[in-house]
Amino acid sequence: MKLSAVVFSLISTILCGMMGMRSASAQDVIDVHSHILTPAYIQAVATHDASLEEGFPLPAWDLESHLKWMDEAGIRQSILTLAAPHPYFGDAAESASIIRKENEAAAKIRDLYPERFKFCAALPLPDVEKAIQEAEYALDVLKADCIKLASNSRGQYLGAAELDPLMAVLDKRNVVIILHPHKPEPYNDAVMQQTPLAMQEYLAETTRAVANMITRDVLARYENVKIVVPHCGAYLPLALPRMKAIHPVVQNAGMVEDIRWEENLSRLYYDLAGAASVQAIKMMLSITTPDHILYGSDYPYGKPGVLSANLQKLKADIQRDGELAPYLDDFLYKNARKLLFGQADADRMIIRLAEIEVYPQYLSAYLEAAQRISTASVRKEPGVISLIPMQLKENPNKIRILEIYADQAAYQHHISTEHFKTYKQGTLHMVKDLKLIDTRALNPSVLPEILKK
Repeated sequence: MKLSAVVFSLISTILCGMMGMRSASAQDVIDVHSHILTPAYIQAVATHDASLEEGFPLPAWDLESHLKWMDEAGIRQSILTLAAPHPYFGDAAESASIIRKENEAAAKIRDLYPERFKFCAALPLPDVEKAIQEAEYALDVLKADCIKLASNSRGQYLGAAELDPLMAVLDKRNVVIILHPHKPEPYNDAVMQQTPLAMQEYLAETTRAVANMITRDVLARYENVKIVVPHCGAYLPLALPRMKAIHPVVQNAGMVEDIRWEENLSRLYYDLAGAASVQAIKMMLSITTPDHILYGSDYPYGKPGVLSANLQKLKADIQRDGELAPYLDDFLYKNARKLLFGQADADRMIIRLAEIEVYPQYLSAYLEAAQRISTASVRKEPGVISLIPMQLKENPNKIRILEIYADQAAYQHHISTEHFKTYKQGTLHMVKDLKLIDTRALNPSVLPEILKK
């Protein structure tokens, strides 16, 4: 017996949602570039008279305002990343303590709002040993979703040889690194007063850090690490062609070794924070592909209303552009979802088969209720990856539902929602028998690839 029209329609709707075959809705956007500034962090920075170290005042931030802005702007999920300045003031133990508190605060927010936030753990560099300890704690205990690295930590630039042991730890865990520029060191204060860091030097600083990694073949050597480059790729669309062109000259002079260009560049992703436009995206596409471009807001560095307006304008401009329009959903959420859906997520997933037998007289009503709950759950809850009901051909009253949740927190959130409670209370009398069978994936590492398809 073939699937009923109701179930066929339901499965089509769900699969369309999973496969991204619909345009970005009001709550689809994933923001990979937003910041957390807790009172403890602000106080720690102020204690060392470093509140203006980056050349401008730290913005106000609180969780309620962040959630409010996300709702207004249509942001489904934000990645919380520690802001600048980097909290290292000469005392490695103090820095490790400050950063531990910040990572635990961000993890708590992620655990309280798993549908709205992921968190990016900071590390107490330039002390590499303590940074490795914090990386292991953040990734293994707090289950951090990614790692934030500054372009430099008090003069220790990314790409430096002393960071190789840390990169090996991150490579082993398939980490996504979110890069953020910080005040360069050394730096001419008079120049910063003339032109604030955020206007120009942040772009140079980002480019400098990525160039340093490339010239030491860091990303080719640590091939499981991926890096999100902020602010529309900074100057890389201009710098990379020159670097490639001049590489044979400096290599012949013994100044650099071989560079595996494609392997290095394939590890780089780019966010749209700061100056997103059709023109900026097309410049990025000269050095990357559409699946490596991600939305970023830079919240709270900017007034909420301005950030929301910028996002709406970006959507409209991309939709009007014949070349970029097909990639709108990729830029806004699909690429981020694929990038951040790593091995750790697959290991935490709950995969369950629900075996249900429905009384014959309630079959039609039950299928309609199943359609409503499945569609609502997949569309409204990022942590609900699959709820696909199927009928047995030989007995249409027996239903099997494939349930996949991102983790335990996502499942607990799901069963607390109003749409689930309505479904459960409304169908209780329709179900003759129910059995929940928990399973595990025999090859969890392949699940992210399956779900991408």
